[in-house]
Amino acid sequence: MSDPAPTVDQPQAINQPPATSRTERDERQALHDLSKSKNANKLSMHVRVYSPFREYYDGPAFSISAENGTGPFDILPKHHNFISLLMPCDLVLRTVSKGDQKIRISGGIMHVKADEVIVFLDV
Repeated sequence: MSDPAPTVDQPQAINQPPATSRTERDERQALHDLSKSKNANKLSMHVRVYSPFREYYDGPAFSISAENGTGPFDILPKHHNFISLLMPCDLVLRTVSKGDQKIRISGGIMHVKADEVIVFLDV
């Protein structure tokens, strides 16, 4: 016995991409929407990550995550002035244009002031 032909009201799968979880789709869509919005710069801060011989990142980011002597922490736009010694960890930048970027660090100094974050590594 053959299946009846689909009617207009029945959904059909045509060249569907691989299934992803709802949270992954929501995160991707939110990142896309924020990066394209005119207010993206108001929701981001300028981040510069560099060492004496290399610049790792210089541009806008929604957040930056690292670890200091008291544990992991996040920096978001409008954060209070802050300075900290960083422990060895994965520095995670949530950038406006490139998504999440991880940089493995062996230590450094982070300075936050007026939506400007400077991370100096290898000190």
